[in-house]
Amino acid sequence: MANTVLTGLQWGDEGKGKIIDVITETADVVVRFQGGCNAGHTVEVGADKFILHLIPSGIIRPDVECIIGNGVVVDPVALAGEIQELEERGYPVSRRLSISSRCHLVFPYHHQMDGLSETRLGSNKIGTTKRGIGPAYADKARRQGIRAELLRDKDEFEKRFRACAEEYNRLFSQAGMEPVDVEKAWRELADVVPILAPLVRDTALQVNQSIARGDTVIFEGAQGTWLDVDYGTYPYVTSSNTISGSACVGAGVPPSNVGNVMGIAKAYTTRVGSGPFPTELTGETGNLLRDQGQEYGATTGRPRRCGWFDAVATKYAVMLNGADGLAVTKLDVLDHIDPIRVCIGYRINGENVEELPADSREIETCEPIYEELPGWNCSTGGVRCWADLPDKAKAYLERIATLVDAPVSIVSVGADRAQTFFVSG
Repeated sequence: MANTVLTGLQWGDEGKGKIIDVITETADVVVRFQGGCNAGHTVEVGADKFILHLIPSGIIRPDVECIIGNGVVVDPVALAGEIQELEERGYPVSRRLSISSRCHLVFPYHHQMDGLSETRLGSNKIGTTKRGIGPAYADKARRQGIRAELLRDKDEFEKRFRACAEEYNRLFSQAGMEPVDVEKAWRELADVVPILAPLVRDTALQVNQSIARGDTVIFEGAQGTWLDVDYGTYPYVTSSNTISGSACVGAGVPPSNVGNVMGIAKAYTTRVGSGPFPTELTGETGNLLRDQGQEYGATTGRPRRCGWFDAVATKYAVMLNGADGLAVTKLDVLDHIDPIRVCIGYRINGENVEELPADSREIETCEPIYEELPGWNCSTGGVRCWADLPDKAKAYLERIATLVDAPVSIVSVGADRAQTFFVSG
């Protein structure tokens, strides 16, 4: 299998964790290349369920090496907790996990700043997870961040942390907010330094050496294309680049070392947080999708907004990512919905358009144009190959593939690892 980037083609929550877990059966290394613990990747293996926030989804495979690349912002306390939880469940993490020395770190003052920013925006709030991701990336951009390399120098780490925390506390005091308890925060950080410091290394060198040896590498993205800070529905986006091109920067590899891009999309569409969502369903069908699909955020538990598959937005995402194939997840959620709608265009100010506008204000005015397809009205949860899918389910997937200009390569019909199959040639 070629080195592959897996990226979401919608607004995140497409099921990337599960697909990564499935394809890592034949992989050697998984590299997470952007985002932070605001993302939650869910993997189910039999009766076991894992929700991963920072550790790459390949960690469930016993022989896969996992790397947190330099494009990720890492909450040290959250990561240490995630390591501890997995190891208590019998999954040895420390011997297979590396953290880039160039990763920027997330601290309690970033969390508090995130909340302050949302409060100031009022009704125009972004709907962030308040995990401090945006402020941490902002510190990185203004060259005020603290990188993971300092975990190996505890004295300098403490000095830098205290100085930055006091600077933020002055801002919080001016805003009439409670300051961060610096002593408490430092005690928590000091406790996790011995856990994380031995895992910090030059991961760009590590990944490129793996590729030179002929290892197969999977590059794992978080969130989805329409949350990309440049190409998403700005300003209702995340704080990093989520598209496939970001893998090279966030992992430290040249484009020539990426051989394939797999785009992941649900058989319908969901979104968490604020921002435009042209195909959103607010009535009975939307509630049915939410209930059948268990559409609640893995990180926050927030109910996701649900709607029909948006072929227009997904086709643009396929183009941006250069997706060679589609992994379509949660097809089973549509098993008893008939008819099924697919958005094939928009109407804006009385004119038909075939591309998602760049301006979020204009997207808010989009009236979706739908095509109806017949449902299959039977369960697909037990299907394990393309040939056994109902004909109308095949027709639905084939129509999606045509509309977005990418073939369906993988189909998921349930949450468990076994409920996934590849579509042959």
